[in-house]
Amino acid sequence: MPVFVYQTFDIHQGKFKEGIENLKEIKKYRNEHYEHKVDLLTPITGPDHTYVLLSTYEGLAEMELQNKKMFDDEEYLKLIGEFFLENIVQSSMHTQIFRSVNDQ
Repeated sequence: MPVFVYQTFDIHQGKFKEGIENLKEIKKYRNEHYEHKVDLLTPITGPDHTYVLLSTYEGLAEMELQNKKMFDDEEYLKLIGEFFLENIVQSSMHTQIFRSVNDQ
């Protein structure tokens, strides 16, 4: 059963260009190196600087395995460290985890 991780965060206005470029790198790196799909969502309505990373995993166990791999990867840690420390508003990240409703 698929699991969806929905992470919202605000990008600093003064770091908007750098933040978007960093997010594109994170998305590309995760899609190329790990067994899950990551999408970057941009707002159509609501706060202009609130963005979303939507990650799709095969299930909870796969989510945990991929997260362990990511946090053991020095190159990935460098990418997200730069993003979190320099480009997002402190305390603006909110993470929600959803799963599909079983059709049976």
